[in-house]
Amino acid sequence: MSSSVTSSTSTSSVSTSAFTFRAGALCGLLSGLLIALPALVEAFTGETSATSVLLAFSSAFALPLITALHRRQGPAGGRLGEVAHTVNLVGLGLFGGAAFASNLVLFYFDDDVIEETLTGPTIPALIGSAAVFAVGCALFGAAMVRARVLPRVPSWGYAVVLPLLAFLTALPDSLLTVALHVLVGGILMWLSTALWRTAGGIEHASAPNPVSV
Repeated sequence: MSSSVTSSTSTSSVSTSAFTFRAGALCGLLSGLLIALPALVEAFTGETSATSVLLAFSSAFALPLITALHRRQGPAGGRLGEVAHTVNLVGLGLFGGAAFASNLVLFYFDDDVIEETLTGPTIPALIGSAAVFAVGCALFGAAMVRARVLPRVPSWGYAVVLPLLAFLTALPDSLLTVALHVLVGGILMWLSTALWRTAGGIEHASAPNPVSV
């Protein structure tokens, strides 16, 4: 009886982990696409209403990816992983909110109206949000590199390239900003693919073996 209960609990835990990894991977793939594809379009058309809408929602889908990546690392992430995960989530929430407002609200304002709107503590708050996001990405990327659980190239990219996104996106659209968005999207999709493969490996390892009586 005890054996069957333990086995059932273990199977349920594995199933939950596999679902979490797959959900995080799908959200990460969508986030990467919502960052990279609009950037490629804007390289030829400039910023448009359609591309702004897609970019506005990209950050929201990155949140489940971060949590799934953190769970994938597990104890290998150590204390650095715990701290980095928290700071990254807070930073992404702040930066994602700023990006949402910029792409869906400020995009439709005239320059004069924007200058009148961005007064008081708004600018310092936006800079602070970008700073927290940059620090969180650098820490979380460093935790992934240190844990050596996920591929090293996108882990390094997460630590180095994503923090640049926090500040260079404020620059006028150029080939540099387009390339940066494409790189960020590619990094997220690479990590998401690795996470998806992990889910398949977990389910394969947990498959019950036939028992002869």
